[in-house]
Amino acid sequence: MRLVGFRALVALSAVVAVSTAVRSRAETADVAAMLSRIGGQVEQHYSRAQSTVCLETVRLQPLALDLSPDGRHVRRLVYELRVAWEPSPDRARPLEATVLRQILTVDGRPPRPGEEAGCMDPRPVSPEPLAMLLPGRQHEYGFRWAGAGRTDGRASVMLDYKSLASRSAEVKWRGQCVSVELQGRTRGRVWADRASGEVLRLDEHLTGQFEFPVPKEHTRQGGPSSMIIERVDSSIRYQPVTFHDPDETLRLPASIQTLTVIRNAGVPRFRTTQVFSNCKRFLTDARIVREPETR
Repeated sequence: MRLVGFRALVALSAVVAVSTAVRSRAETADVAAMLSRIGGQVEQHYSRAQSTVCLETVRLQPLALDLSPDGRHVRRLVYELRVAWEPSPDRARPLEATVLRQILTVDGRPPRPGEEAGCMDPRPVSPEPLAMLLPGRQHEYGFRWAGAGRTDGRASVMLDYKSLASRSAEVKWRGQCVSVELQGRTRGRVWADRASGEVLRLDEHLTGQFEFPVPKEHTRQGGPSSMIIERVDSSIRYQPVTFHDPDETLRLPASIQTLTVIRNAGVPRFRTTQVFSNCKRFLTDARIVREPETR
């Protein structure tokens, strides 16, 4: 009986191994097919979204140790925002998309002449988050199947991703402000409509902490000689926006929530909330007018 039981166990293990291999191949095929749909949707998104202008309302909230509001001043900014996209005709180079911002108000008032942006304010020009999903950029990331479900009432799939190539960090100082580019040090999850490939949500966070030195000219007497970026967690949600004349529905960002924790910074913990509203579409039209012939 023990011998029979042993053989049955071996047979069962073999079936599990074969089934796992088959499931793995199927999921790989599903990921490839889904990425193809997502990439096509992102290209369409950029070609249409660059003819829209939205209001972006930004709140910068300092946080206490328990990540609750710490009672300090909440900075409020309003921008006019649009997307710029310059596709490569031959796709010989990676496609890029950028967000362009023009400041409208700071804490409810127009910006003063020559007023500089705050250290934590969004940049006037910044990368557009969905650019990583363009067909020419997907090879820079590793994707894997993470499941299926429903998102905002729609049948959706989840793909986890991670940057494949770690690049050198870029640390730039402007007065007492510092900006750090950590490309290639992120992982996240994308939720997409199962049928169309439209992106419904995008979450991202750092793969690990990053420490960098503080130059002597920026170090307070007795202050720390380095800063440590411990967390940068972001979540973007998208919503359908309908335009008329002609009728068209685009899925545009609804909100972005970002939590940042930087040890030894002047504001070590803060939450950035970006809300998008009042989106308008501008259409351009051109026609050739011939001069009347003279006799």
